[in-house]
Parts: sequence; C-alpha cells; structure tokens
Amino acid sequence: MKKIECVILDWAGTAVDYGCFAPVSAFIESFRSLGLEVSAAETRAHMGLTKIEEIRALFRIDHVSQAFREKYGRDYNENDIQSCYAEFQRLLFSTLRNYSGPIAHVVETIDTLRGMGILIGSTTGYTQEMMDIVIPSAAEQGYKVDNCVTSDNLPAGRPAPYMIYKNMCDLAIPSRFSVLKYGDTISDIKEGVNAGVWSVGVILGSNELGLTEEEVQNMPEEELKARMLEVRYRMYAAGAHYVVDSIKELPALINAINARMNNETL
Repeated sequence: MKKIECVILDWAGTAVDYGCFAPVSAFIESFRSLGLEVSAAETRAHMGLTKIEEIRALFRIDHVSQAFREKYGRDYNENDIQSCYAEFQRLLFSTLRNYSGPIAHVVETIDTLRGMGILIGSTTGYTQEMMDIVIPSAAEQGYKVDNCVTSDNLPAGRPAPYMIYKNMCDLAIPSRFSVLKYGDTISDIKEGVNAGVWSVGVILGSNELGLTEEEVQNMPEEELKARMLEVRYRMYAAGAHYVVDSIKELPALINAINARMNNETL
C-alpha cells in the first residue's frame, strides 16, 4: 500500500513564529543600519530563501541599489552584502528565542501524525547556528521533529530540493511519493515541487498572509477571506498540490492522498 511516510515542515511561519515576524524585522533593521529602506512586503516576497540569498535579492531591488549608489557614490559589492548579513544575524540572534513558540494546533497535530506512523522532518531558511537556538527552545514548548536539515554544506537552499533529499536520506524514506512537504512560503512550495514530492501550503500564520494572530481575529470576515484567497491562488500558481487553512486539516488531507495514491497509477 502506498502512503505518506514522512511530513517535512518548514519552521518560521509554518510550525513556529506565527506570521513569520522574526526575520522580517531583522531584514528591515539591517538595511536601515546602512541608511537603506526595504519594506515588510519586499522582505516577505523572498522569504524561504537562505538569509544571505534574501539579502542579495533585496540589494537587487532597483530602488535599494539606487539608494545605495546615491548614498555611497558607488555600486554595492559583496563586502556590503556580507556587512548587512552580519548585522542581520546580530539582530536575529538577539530575538530568535522569542519567536520560537509553536503555532496553535501544531503540537497536537504532530502527535496525531506520529500516531499514524509518520516521521517528521524539517527544512528551513535559517542556518544551523540559528536552528541551534530555535530547536531546543521549541522543544521546551512541546514541538519536536525527528530531523532538521539546513542548507549548510549543501549545494543550495530553497527552492532547490536538496534539503528534502537530505531528510529522505537521514530518515530512510525510499520513495518521493511517500513524502509531503508542508510550508508557508512560495519558496517552500517550489522546494516541494522541485523535489517531486507532495507540496502543500498553509495560509493562517504564514509569511504569505503576513498577519499577527490578533490581526486575523480582528479583521472583518470578508477582508480576511479575500486575503486568504489571494494567498491560496499564489500557492497553487507556484505548483502546490493542495493548500490548507491550518495544520489541523493535515491528517485528513494525508488520508485523502493515501486513498488517491492507491486508486491511481503513479
């Protein structure tokens, strides 16, 4: 019988840090330290990449590179990128532990998945040094995974598939059809697509929605529905097989995928 044997989750915006706010504020402030302005929307557009690659992407934005040229009388270079990244890391490390709390329903849903015999892997845009803070802090609050892979020592981070493949090796999962990648960014969706596994997006708590829990609770219903629909469309356009509102839907979705796999020739 074909079935999902491994679920690979992202971290910030998917399992912890509702709304994915820790990296957003650090990106904004690290560029501000150079006298440059990037918006929250601009940082979110590239979220899911490794953090150094996101900084490169932000520097490439026309108004950012032009503002740098006007302020410093030259084009930015790799030294400027590394300087910004160093400041980003300083800012992120100072607050990371505060953003490691599990998103609602994550802990109990993971328990349900384990009860279904499913292993829990994970990938992230954070470095191993960053995850050395997040993993134990999240564990203290009830969220534990069976494996965590960063892009350190791999050919590339998202949207390349290597972190998913490393999880499959570490957890001894022989078939890509037995793997489901679950995440909150477009890069997460593309990572799953590029690996050839089931790719599932989540809306509430996601980087793509970019709202706090309080904002979600207080937003007029029709406006929230419209914003969620926009995220859903973006994720499907990126190649998602399925998109759920929250992680609570995942066990039922996995049962449906298992049934689908056993009624179709792959």
